[in-house]
Amino acid sequence: MKLRALLFAAKAIILFAPASIIVAPVGLSEAQHSSDMLRRGQRLYAANCAVCHGQNGNGKGPAAHMLVTQPRDFPSGSFKFRSTPSGALPMDNDLMKIVTAGIRWTAMVGRADLTESERLAVVQYLKTFSPRFAKEQLQSPITVSPEPPRSQELVAQGRQLYRDSDCAKCHGERGDGKGISSADLTDDSGRPLPASDLTWRPLKRGSERRDIYLTIATGLNGAPMPAYAAALDGKQIWALVDYLETLVPEAHRVSSREMLGEEQRGWMILRMHGMAGHGMMMR
Repeated sequence: MKLRALLFAAKAIILFAPASIIVAPVGLSEAQHSSDMLRRGQRLYAANCAVCHGQNGNGKGPAAHMLVTQPRDFPSGSFKFRSTPSGALPMDNDLMKIVTAGIRWTAMVGRADLTESERLAVVQYLKTFSPRFAKEQLQSPITVSPEPPRSQELVAQGRQLYRDSDCAKCHGERGDGKGISSADLTDDSGRPLPASDLTWRPLKRGSERRDIYLTIATGLNGAPMPAYAAALDGKQIWALVDYLETLVPEAHRVSSREMLGEEQRGWMILRMHGMAGHGMMMR
């Protein structure tokens, strides 16, 4: 009964969460890195994040062994989902979006229930785990070119680019993640990381076409997915986005409120962590 109650509570959080989360710019570049903010971020991190990411941010928290998709190792300073060029650090707004909306299909669930100031404090604190944020100058986000009108010609161009760029080797001819190289792919830690099944929406980054554009353009740091911003122009990237959309059957377009993959497990871990005295309402 206790497990059933935990699952019900997790579903209730999803059910009453906003259907579409928009993370607006909040002047993050001018955020005050005060000791008070960092202390607040540390407390919130310990209460909500350390159970998976670990107290020192190395991705080896007590619940990490329960997960297929392993938590991010913050000291490496390597983040998959960014608006910045390949290899670069993320912008604060990139991190805020992940904290707010989560990463779909994984146990990294969105925390829109935390206030904006609380999420910002967590972002500032987790940056202290990697020396890169103190040593490196942030690179500007890539420019997302205006989206051209959708057309059959653009889809055909995207289909050809998908073949010419060898996307099928990893993602498969149908985009289902079953390419000939998929089973051999690993992340930067040597852990298996098969190619994503592109026939579902949402993808890990979400369902927005702009998000798919950014993934193609910037690549995924720490993963085999390369960046194509230097190889393709904006119109070509949009052509790929249009083609990928044709690979998604209607049955695979899932409500933003439905829990997918390891998301249910992520909420359950949070609820259990909270009942142990650390939980989501500890602010």
